[in-house]
Amino acid sequence: MLLKNFSEGKWQAGTSGFRDLRDSVTGKLVAKTSSVGLSFEAMLDYARTVGGANLRKYGFHDRAYMLKALAQYLMGRKEELYELSYSTGATRADSWVDIEGGFMTLFAVSGKTRREMPDGQVYVDGGLEVLSRGGTFMGQHIARPLQGAAIHINAYNFPIWGALEKFGPAFIAGVPVIIKPASDGSYLTEAMVRMMAQSGILPDGAVQLICGRTGDLLDHVTCQDVISFTGSASTAQMLRSKPNIIENSTRFIAEQDSLNGCVLGSDAAPGTPEFDLFIKEVSNEISVKVGQKCTAIRRALVPSAFMDEVIAALGERLAKITIGDPRDKTTRMGALAGLGQREDVLEKLNILRAENPVVIGNADRFANDNGAFLEPIVMRCDEPLSKINVHSVEAFGPVSTLMAYEGTDEAITLLNKGGGSLVASVFSYDSNFTRDLVMGASAFHGRMLIGDRDSAGESTGHGSPLPNLVHGGPGRAGGGEEMGGVRGVMHYMQRTAIQGSPAVIANITGEWIPGAKARKVKTHPFRRIYKDLNIGDQLQTKSRKVTIKDIELFANSTGDTFYAHMDSEAAAANPFFEDRVAHGYLLLSWAAGLFVSPDPGPVLANTGLNNLAFMTPVYAGDEIKVVLTVRRKKRRTEDYGEIGWDVEITNQNDEVCARYELLTMVAFEDGYG
Repeated sequence: MLLKNFSEGKWQAGTSGFRDLRDSVTGKLVAKTSSVGLSFEAMLDYARTVGGANLRKYGFHDRAYMLKALAQYLMGRKEELYELSYSTGATRADSWVDIEGGFMTLFAVSGKTRREMPDGQVYVDGGLEVLSRGGTFMGQHIARPLQGAAIHINAYNFPIWGALEKFGPAFIAGVPVIIKPASDGSYLTEAMVRMMAQSGILPDGAVQLICGRTGDLLDHVTCQDVISFTGSASTAQMLRSKPNIIENSTRFIAEQDSLNGCVLGSDAAPGTPEFDLFIKEVSNEISVKVGQKCTAIRRALVPSAFMDEVIAALGERLAKITIGDPRDKTTRMGALAGLGQREDVLEKLNILRAENPVVIGNADRFANDNGAFLEPIVMRCDEPLSKINVHSVEAFGPVSTLMAYEGTDEAITLLNKGGGSLVASVFSYDSNFTRDLVMGASAFHGRMLIGDRDSAGESTGHGSPLPNLVHGGPGRAGGGEEMGGVRGVMHYMQRTAIQGSPAVIANITGEWIPGAKARKVKTHPFRRIYKDLNIGDQLQTKSRKVTIKDIELFANSTGDTFYAHMDSEAAAANPFFEDRVAHGYLLLSWAAGLFVSPDPGPVLANTGLNNLAFMTPVYAGDEIKVVLTVRRKKRRTEDYGEIGWDVEITNQNDEVCARYELLTMVAFEDGYG
């Protein structure tokens, strides 16, 4: 199979310099790949002028629905990818993480976008900043997509997930993507991108693919481009130091080497649930994907007193793992990505075992095999504070070291000696120990997992990056962050502070704010379907007078007889009140009574309120009224959308007594109720 590049909307084969890609299990030729002959400058120009322009025509929710449709389409063709994946040495279970895990990441990114980002083209970042006494001059942070390309340089271990976990946030932001997979396993990425192109879901220019070297690609990046890299620290350093990247301050997100740690708590003695969870997790992280995971456990910290028991339990569990051809259903651990990868792992292993003895596994067992097999290898380090290589050399395969520690402070020190990692975990039921560990080590880790008997049934485990959370880490791990919901999207957007009048800011953001122009409507807004409601539509209600009897009835019916509502003398002694005050929740209830249209109609449900603030006390004899304004709109399903209403409650002196955002679900069509 001759792999092709997807460049400028066309599939193009390389012209020379082909690299052979071989089956990791049999050694047979699988594909040839080359990118020679491509114009990388033209690819970038196409991404910016065609892809970016097409994507920015849509809003966040439009792109989220495209992403959902794409994930559904790819899920329907997953078996084609599973079959190819066996050649990478991955078992069906390994490939599930890569293939369906990648598709589920797209589903998750789509869902979070529709829940947390506006149904428009401007992301509002944070609250309004009032910059003047009269409220006519304000500031607001917004974010808009960069007008460049996202260059995604991925590692060989996850040809599908590695591409999609980066693609999702960039696509939501509205930035076109150029995918550059590692050569090993790139036939999987190529097959997936072909499916993406065949789906007809994505706008032209949204995605391109390079199967081969990047040539002079990075020599043409600008301040509007983003480079997201996964791989070794040395390669990341070489790439990010290119003069063009430095000169343009091109954004460079790196996820690189990581000597992740795992800690068995001193309370987690043999026989406890936490001890068993630790053994299971370390075993999984050594064997899943043959240890070829950036989150795999490389350093497992064990209380000195439990070291022998841990070695025995871990050795017994690892001995049950069947190694072989992943096409065989009895196989639980396949091969490394290639013979070259195995040689690299063995080279690093030789450095490590010169310092610490191997206590589990035989590195020479598959020395003469055509497949890139290697059985789990575990070393023992009884004096890790005095060692160097165990904290600086990563064998990217089924290799881990058990390190003895004494006390919490030493465990923290050892974790941090890794120089920064993607993830650390601790298995303990001692809340003081786990808190101390997080407080002492979190600055060196992008994610920390606390495993115990309470969360074990639902925990995703040490090695599973999730689209909801950031994936990255400081120092040695690269200093970058990927995924993390909206945080990941923001890597591909520019945050800008805009200043001006409320009307100007509202017009830019597409969200109404106090002080901006509003339109008084004759038809009650609750009688109008979603599409007929406009930002700034406003209803002003009649007023209602508050009496002592009302306050007492509300207090007695709810049981809220707080003294400020029931005792004039006690209320007056309070620095915030002059007399008995109406309950804040009485005001909310009365506000609803003033603005709600009770008959069945397109408003389906009240789903909550945000940012409630009580500002001016309401006393007996005061009159309250409400101004209800459409603040923002957000599609939620094919049948209904969410309306955020600004609710302002004022008294007879037009002083604001309370303000909040009310959320309702409103039907797209008439006929509900």
